[in-house]
Amino acid sequence: MPAEKLAFDFSVSGTLCLNLSGEWVIPAGMPSLKEVSRQFSIRTDIKRIIFTIATDFKWDSAFIAFLISLASECQHRKIDLSIDGLPQLAQKLFAITAKLRQPLIVRPALQEKFLERVGERTLQVRAGAVSVLSFLGEIAFAFMKMFSGKAYFRWEDFILITRRCGVDALGLVSLISILVGMILAFIGAIQLRIFGAQIYIADIVGIAMVRVMGAVMTAVLISGRTGASFAAELGIMQTNEEIDALKTFGINPVEFLVLPRVLALVIMMPLLTIYADLMGILGGFIISIGMLGLNPVEYWNHTQAAIKLNTIWIGLIHGFVFGIIVAICGCLRGMNCERSAEGVGIATTSAVVSAITNIVIATAIITYVCQVIGV
Repeated sequence: MPAEKLAFDFSVSGTLCLNLSGEWVIPAGMPSLKEVSRQFSIRTDIKRIIFTIATDFKWDSAFIAFLISLASECQHRKIDLSIDGLPQLAQKLFAITAKLRQPLIVRPALQEKFLERVGERTLQVRAGAVSVLSFLGEIAFAFMKMFSGKAYFRWEDFILITRRCGVDALGLVSLISILVGMILAFIGAIQLRIFGAQIYIADIVGIAMVRVMGAVMTAVLISGRTGASFAAELGIMQTNEEIDALKTFGINPVEFLVLPRVLALVIMMPLLTIYADLMGILGGFIISIGMLGLNPVEYWNHTQAAIKLNTIWIGLIHGFVFGIIVAICGCLRGMNCERSAEGVGIATTSAVVSAITNIVIATAIITYVCQVIGV
């Protein structure tokens, strides 16, 4: 800045008075600290800086930038900067800017005691269990209303969701099921070839696919595909307050949103399980006939003899239970989603993880029960 626009007055001992005049605006050039810093070097007894404003003084953001730089210099030299003589608006802008420039104070995390962490985790588990039971109760009540003809949801949505859960998933289910059947055939051939009993590959592939593997692989695929979709859709609706709008109109969101999704998966999962079983048997058939040289008719006869009606029913029960698990996990995480973009991502991930975990647990329980009752 030109010298005539920045004059200095040392009339008071230990106090530097900055006499400001003229235009302190960006087109006129940014104010400089060189003159003030030179006075700091000349007069080492300066402890305080005050301002005197002339009538022709004009300022803009360039002057605020000068004040910020001056404040940093004064803080470094331990000089008190008084802005009382400045215009009120300049004081407010300087206070806001200085506050924004303050470094964040990172406080060390408080060390929680072990018992506090255990207690907090216990309360979280209890709250989660209560939420799940409450949600299951609402779904059961919605199904009761549906059977009595009083549930309210759009059948067009149900048909669309059913198509997404079933027909749109056939390609992926076909690919994975055929590959799983091929893998089972290769694994069985490694040991059975030693005894010359490759024909029993048909038994291994048929029983494994129909009893467990077809349902499990289909459920895992559907949990990552459809379950995550349910959680994301409902989570975004929760974030956009669409679910609150439904409640405002007197529409039960569990009936309107959750019921068609659960019903669609309950219907489609057993059908997809049967389809996955057939594709898995086809994969084992391709490997056994094309690479291991087995007789097609004999392979088919062994498959028919190995697969009993009880085995088919066990596979269908797996598919039915897995459909309920995937639908409930996806809808529950979506309905309880936090209202933020991060919350939607967390809900989607949690839906897939919880669905797959519960699928494995349910498989173990069903297998143990079947072993106990001898089927």
